[in-house]
Amino acid sequence: MIGLGNRREKTQWLAIVALALGIALTASWGVAWLETTPTVWAQDAPAEGAAQPADGADPAAGPKRVYLLQWIYEALGITYILVFMILSFTLGAFFVMNFLSSRRGTICPPQLAEQFEQQLDAKQYQEAYETAKADESFLGQVLAAGMARLQSGYAKSIEAMQEVGEDEAMKLEHRLSYMDLIARIAPMVGLFGTVDGMIRAFQKISESGGTPDPTRLAMDIATALVTTLLGLAIAIPAMVAYTVLRNHVHRLVLEVGMTAQELMNRFESVSTEKRS
Repeated sequence: MIGLGNRREKTQWLAIVALALGIALTASWGVAWLETTPTVWAQDAPAEGAAQPADGADPAAGPKRVYLLQWIYEALGITYILVFMILSFTLGAFFVMNFLSSRRGTICPPQLAEQFEQQLDAKQYQEAYETAKADESFLGQVLAAGMARLQSGYAKSIEAMQEVGEDEAMKLEHRLSYMDLIARIAPMVGLFGTVDGMIRAFQKISESGGTPDPTRLAMDIATALVTTLLGLAIAIPAMVAYTVLRNHVHRLVLEVGMTAQELMNRFESVSTEKRS
């Protein structure tokens, strides 16, 4: 179970819950609209120029409208619908989590660097260490590790900063990798649905022994095409979001390293003087 021990993770999970509620409300409104909006298709529609029903005939016996939601449900089936919903909701949750954890204020807050530098200039080293340790950002953890090992020498301090930096960067990459995984899985699910739908279509052709039922055949072909469409509709935004966030994280991680080294460079001369 994922812990919610710190404020940053609590904020992330609250944002994810808010996003899920927003998606649920939007989906419910969309379903209500789709259920009352017929598609442009009509089954059993009379051909152009065909005779109209005689007076007194039941008008309901005319063209049968197919509603979009019903058509998608029949084309996909409950299994594919659940799979694509799980993929889309999971992608949304990981996007929000990674977006919140990759902000500049979360990775490299400028106010922390400014306050830390002011405390070092005033030779308030203990206060600077406590300030960095109390901050939950990437930069704060790196600076706290460096200050904690400073008594062992400047080289040990830099080594501790690098270790913490690599560990924090790995955590960010690990979270981002799930978005890349969804971007790879979604097209495979769509391809699986394509093959599944085509197999069903050819099976009906072979079982018919002649001319198959066009309606049943069209539904299997729809399964093949709609699954492919939904798989790409999930994969393309996932790939774009993953690439953008990954590049943004790499840039901020590099900035953290440069900022931390610049702040700690003043202790290099002190360490050199002690050795001499």
